[in-house]
Amino acid sequence: MERISFEEALKKLEAIVTKLEAGEVSLEDSVTLYEEGMKLSKHCSEILEKAELRIDKVNQDQTS
Repeated sequence: MERISFEEALKKLEAIVTKLEAGEVSLEDSVTLYEEGMKLSKHCSEILEKAELRIDKVNQDQTS
């Protein structure tokens, strides 16, 4: 999952949410989609955290 961009991960996560909300998948498939969605969510969070740290560093460098 490291190679997938934030935008790709978010798009896949949105597709999973749409499928789950439609309620047309089996319980087993729902659990599998949920697991994949959680991995994608974590991946997106990690990318956002790294971006936030970079922005904080830039801001600190500007005020120093």
